[in-house]
Amino acid sequence: MIKILLLAFMYTSLFSQLIEEPLLKKIELKYGPYAKNRFVYLNTTMEDLKGKSLETQLNTVNRFFNDVRYGMDIKVYKVSDYWATPFEFLSRDRGDCEDYVIAKYYALRYLGIPAEKMYFTYVKSTRFKAPHMVLTYFDSTSSEPLVLDNTNFKIFPASQRPDLIPIYNFNADVLFKSKKKNTQGKLKNPKTHKKWDDLMNNIKREKI
Repeated sequence: MIKILLLAFMYTSLFSQLIEEPLLKKIELKYGPYAKNRFVYLNTTMEDLKGKSLETQLNTVNRFFNDVRYGMDIKVYKVSDYWATPFEFLSRDRGDCEDYVIAKYYALRYLGIPAEKMYFTYVKSTRFKAPHMVLTYFDSTSSEPLVLDNTNFKIFPASQRPDLIPIYNFNADVLFKSKKKNTQGKLKNPKTHKKWDDLMNNIKREKI
């Protein structure tokens, strides 16, 4: 449990670095002043949200990142599947469903929302007839989740999103426990673990 808490603290601290001047300078140098201004605005938004109600925090973060343009990985990163850091996502002002979820997750962690209440949720979208990912928020283990979706600026309870068929949930805690419990070295979702591990490494080195 201590290790999980330390990891969660580390990830939250890493995300807070996007508002620091050295990283802002790197972003401006690589992507230009407009990219830097997006992070300045994010910084202001996050500071304004501190102490606000949970509903306000969820809705504001959902709307903020939904303003980023959608872009397929093959066009943005020249690979079929890539999980971008929040720095890459906002710098390029483009990303796919996983990128919106990752950015929202870390923004909400920065605001103090516990990791165990948020899940990366793979779903099948009947609307788009394709796999999709959303961020789900559970107020308690028995409560109905709220769905933060890049295709919808309004947050709805899961029961009001019949177009989404859930496949499975995960977060850092779930992935850590699944690794720890497995004694044969075989993971239930090896691709997810690999993507998550790569993402953590890229966040740690502030990949933009």
